[in-house]
Amino acid sequence: MTGDGFAATLYAHWLTGFQIVKQLDWAALQQAAKDAAAQAYAPYSQFPVGVAVLAENGQIFTGCNVENASYGGTVCAERNAIAAAVVAGQRRFQALMVYTPQTKLTPPCGICRQVIAEFFLPDSPIASCNHLGQQQSWSLQQLLPDAFTPTYLAASTKIEKDV
Repeated sequence: MTGDGFAATLYAHWLTGFQIVKQLDWAALQQAAKDAAAQAYAPYSQFPVGVAVLAENGQIFTGCNVENASYGGTVCAERNAIAAAVVAGQRRFQALMVYTPQTKLTPPCGICRQVIAEFFLPDSPIASCNHLGQQQSWSLQQLLPDAFTPTYLAASTKIEKDV
């Protein structure tokens, strides 16, 4: 199967078994993200971030930002949380919560949005909270419209090189 048919089949396969939680326990995600932020290694930016992701199976996985003196080596909390879940065998997620002790609520950065799009549905809730008890939510689609996802690769024309 090639073209759009293959992409649709891949997307349908990706969705198989995905269950959306009707009521998210935002308080549990907030606390888990806040606890993760307390472990952040942010000596350069002084901007600790914690993230909690809710996996399809109901487990919560967390991550914090880990900075590096070579700034390009820094890994964001969102990617660390998703990586921890992937190591545990999870591939589908229902929600993500970012915690920062900042007055202005902080959504995921650009590269994190792309990684989130790899594992979350477009309408998945992505939220941010802070030490003041404020919370703001977006859908992934709002944060990253027209995301580049596996369906684009599946639908692409494969180019063969001349040997």
